Amino acid sequence: MLMTAFGGLMWLIFTAILVLAVVALVLAAIAREDAYRAADKQNKMFWLIILGVTVAVNLTLPYLFLQLAGLVATIVFFVDVRPALRQVSGGGRGRRGGSSSDGPYGPYNGGR
Repeated sequence: MLMTAFGGLMWLIFTAILVLAVVALVLAAIAREDAYRAADKQNKMFWLIILGVTVAVNLTLPYLFLQLAGLVATIVFFVDVRPALRQVSGGGRGRRGGSSSDGPYGPYNGGR
């Protein structure tokens, strides 16, 4: 009984890791090549290879160490690379209806 519950939990965790890796791969693929250079990150091909290998490892190899290494790469992409790509691509605050002069606490009014 306990082993069945543990197996189900592990399957759920591995599935979540795979879904995160696939989402990261898709997001890396749709980002523009020049955005990677503008954000001063590794190039697009580097991230496509790293995340593609991560997806392949999660689909084929049952080695926890390799899956955790891929999870680290996926987390780095989501935490570091993707926000930088969104910032240089103009995908940050502008989509929520803000102005280009908006700061983190509202619009900048020139010190008035």
